[in-house]
Amino acid sequence: MNKRIRKPRNEDMYKAILTLETVDELMKFFDDLCTVAELQAMEQRFQVAELLNEGMIYNDILERTGASSATISRVNRSLQYGKDGYSVAFARMKDQKDV
Repeated sequence: MNKRIRKPRNEDMYKAILTLETVDELMKFFDDLCTVAELQAMEQRFQVAELLNEGMIYNDILERTGASSATISRVNRSLQYGKDGYSVAFARMKDQKDV
């Protein structure tokens, strides 16, 4: 099978996430949806993204999070060349803190 051929995304999962209203509801949903290792990996990548966004350097991020340099590099590529998902989330989180 050609690796470049991707299945269409199932939008229902993303719509379900949008129905959740609290952090507790989201955590329960993701606990049901993901394995502990998957959650830890996603949480670590998000933490790395936050620290990169704050200007922290790779070595300090590695020391603080335990993330591999490959993970830090992958997250950095997403921040630089991705679809701006992190940027939207960071801006909205900042707006919520400012209120």
